[in-house]
Amino acid sequence: MVISRRTRSDIVSERVRSIPASGIRKFFDLLSTMDGVISLGVGEPDFTTPWHIREAAIHSIEAGYTMYTSNYGTLELREELARHLVELYGVAYDPRRELMITVGVSEALDLRAILDPGEEVLIPDPGYVSYMPCTVLAGGTVVPVPTYITSDFKVSAAALEERITPATKAILLGYPNNPTGAVLGRGELAAIAQVAERHDLIVISDEIYDRLVYGTTHTCFSSLPGMRERTILLGGFSKAYAMTGWRIGYVAAPPDILEAMLKIHQYGALCAPIMSQMAALQALRAGEEDVQTMVAEYNRRRRVIVKGLNDVGLECFEPRGAFYAFPSVAVTGLDSATFAERLLREEKVAVVPGSAFGECGEGYVRMCYATALDQINEALGRIDRFVRHHSKR
Repeated sequence: MVISRRTRSDIVSERVRSIPASGIRKFFDLLSTMDGVISLGVGEPDFTTPWHIREAAIHSIEAGYTMYTSNYGTLELREELARHLVELYGVAYDPRRELMITVGVSEALDLRAILDPGEEVLIPDPGYVSYMPCTVLAGGTVVPVPTYITSDFKVSAAALEERITPATKAILLGYPNNPTGAVLGRGELAAIAQVAERHDLIVISDEIYDRLVYGTTHTCFSSLPGMRERTILLGGFSKAYAMTGWRIGYVAAPPDILEAMLKIHQYGALCAPIMSQMAALQALRAGEEDVQTMVAEYNRRRRVIVKGLNDVGLECFEPRGAFYAFPSVAVTGLDSATFAERLLREEKVAVVPGSAFGECGEGYVRMCYATALDQINEALGRIDRFVRHHSKR
């Protein structure tokens, strides 16, 4: 009889064992067992993908487009995407050598193409839940850079620079920010660009929420002077076009970096689904009116939820991008995970604890306002009752 020298836990790699399970998952596992819950948790548009975009995918299937595409994605989509980036931000990419279509932006967050073991990545905290695990999986070392309510959760160039060491390789920015809704202005980004240039750093700029800004203008990081050659620009269709389930994103980068990312993409995913690529092509060509309609509705909901949260005693700064509010729960005396779990059990409102997004998220919760206005108003009534019951004031 052969006796294994390994325990079951030894089979799993140490790198994966070091990554905690998502702080969001258990709340959605619990949510799935309950009726009558209003969810402000899932970061997903409540709009259905516009019909003309769905129709383009249906037509592609009917026409027999069911095969692989180039690893880079269809040239037609890349050419349209190149035009789109020039039109919106004035930044030009070669569609043949500098653009790649990915399986959602999540796939584009694979950092193995640029990181060697032990190299450091500066990541604003709080930030999207995947940033830190993706860095660790690539063998990198995460260096959190704290952000605070006093500065509307904006990371500063000075805060980044003071954490740079000889091992620092990159800065990973996600603005408009998930979970806070913070937006960095052009001047603030330009200061970060100077830090990147001064210390010869790569900047990974996740701009999946670029179209969802309110009363301000989004600045594409690679459009800043000198930044195109040191920026890995990530974007996609999930949020602006309500296409989350289509799993379609893109990366724009200098040819040498993109070629390295292609090596990983071609072995792990090969290519994004052709039907999704055909839908994305239609979104770029004819989806602008849909984007504007959805953004206007998100803005209406944003104003309602921010005012409502402040009225019930949960201090909330004004988010200027994405579709999240990030209120403080300090008035209840509860930590963010306890607040989220008890609110779900007692009032059947689902939110995400801020601690899921980093240490600086503790004391806050993320509430997604990409849900119907009547549901938001009902949720605010339930939250009001919960806060009055638990308030320590």
